[in-house]
Amino acid sequence: MTEKSNITLNINGRNHAIGVEPRRTLADAIREDCGQTGTHIGCEHGVCGACTVIVDGEPVRSCLMFAVQAAGKKIRTVEGLAKGDELHPMQRAFMEHHGLQCGFCTPGFLMLAVGVLEREPDISNEDLLDVLASNLCRCTGYQNIIKAVRAAAAEMRGAR
Repeated sequence: MTEKSNITLNINGRNHAIGVEPRRTLADAIREDCGQTGTHIGCEHGVCGACTVIVDGEPVRSCLMFAVQAAGKKIRTVEGLAKGDELHPMQRAFMEHHGLQCGFCTPGFLMLAVGVLEREPDISNEDLLDVLASNLCRCTGYQNIIKAVRAAAAEMRGAR
């Protein structure tokens, strides 16, 4: 049996003291050990983007990161986007522009887009499309996701 490491994950400003095996992924730790089930697990190979979270300001595929690597870092999940009952501009835009259907990929797209736009608010349209192309959606055909992200980007730029 593998020895467990005691770590603290800071998720959405709240500390979670957990014991994990060194090979446990951040995605599994977030969902199973910390109870934050908004982060979805899809391919488990870093291809689909459903598990994207923000770690110290950078979008990260949490299925490719070990939980022990995230100890002491600030982790944001989709549960941390809204402020109480007030949705984040990206969440509102996805609703208003019909950027989701089944919703499985949505948390990953939200976290990817928010992470990129917070780091680079004036990202070019071409670069934004390149970033969004790294996440997969099987339902929407992407056009409404792109419209939603563009709308949220404009709102987020206006709020700075």
